[in-house]
Amino acid sequence: MTRKLCLITGASAGIGAALAREFAAHGWDLALTARRTERLTDLAEELKARYGVDSLIIPADLTKKTAPKAILKAVADAGRQVDGLVNNAGYGLPGSFTQPSWKDHEAFLQVMLTAPLELCYLALPDMRKNGFGRIINVASLAGHLPGSMGHTLYAADKSFLIKFSESLNLENATRGVHVSALCPGFTYSEFHDVNDTRENVSKMPNYMWQTAEAVAKAGYLAVERNAAVRVTGGVNKFLAVLAKLLPGPMALSLMRAQSSKFRKQKP
Repeated sequence: MTRKLCLITGASAGIGAALAREFAAHGWDLALTARRTERLTDLAEELKARYGVDSLIIPADLTKKTAPKAILKAVADAGRQVDGLVNNAGYGLPGSFTQPSWKDHEAFLQVMLTAPLELCYLALPDMRKNGFGRIINVASLAGHLPGSMGHTLYAADKSFLIKFSESLNLENATRGVHVSALCPGFTYSEFHDVNDTRENVSKMPNYMWQTAEAVAKAGYLAVERNAAVRVTGGVNKFLAVLAKLLPGPMALSLMRAQSSKFRKQKP
């Protein structure tokens, strides 16, 4: 096989599926992983018909600690290697910190933090050896803003991914491996249905929203240019800069007033 292969987590819908289409449009084969096998199969057939690329279907549940190694093994068993990695799988936990069970928090951290780091750790050695690699860690505008009330770990996790991606970008700058943190804001996808905030965010003005396709295009361009961090959309870029310029107490006060508009706080 002469085509490069990109592994994408959470590829069954939303930004993950859009990124799969974007990489396929640029001639990449895919390794698609998520829990919903049927959706992955449908996407693989679409990509084959539209772009002539091949896809590995790797059903996986990233809440399982064994999942990252099992995914990389499935790629190796197919005679392929990971040339690109998109850590996209994610969700939010509604409520304040003590409302979800600790078991739920553990599962969240496994999917949102530990699995992306382990996948990077497993994929990077071969990328560095081959002098080529592309890694996109899908973070969020939330990682640039003050923490909100509700979904307590979400912004903290995304902030970590941003800093982590910056470090990886610097460490691999001379190795041919590009690393980018992709930071979208509100995006049309299933994300808000899964984390039970659809009713809240539907009230947000249209100019706050982007399509998954627009986010994916920005992400692909960012990693090709080796931009360590890419905030997508003009409004989101303005908010990210504003959060840095405002005094801390003022920024927190604004977040306190706005949290209920996009974060679910259980009674």
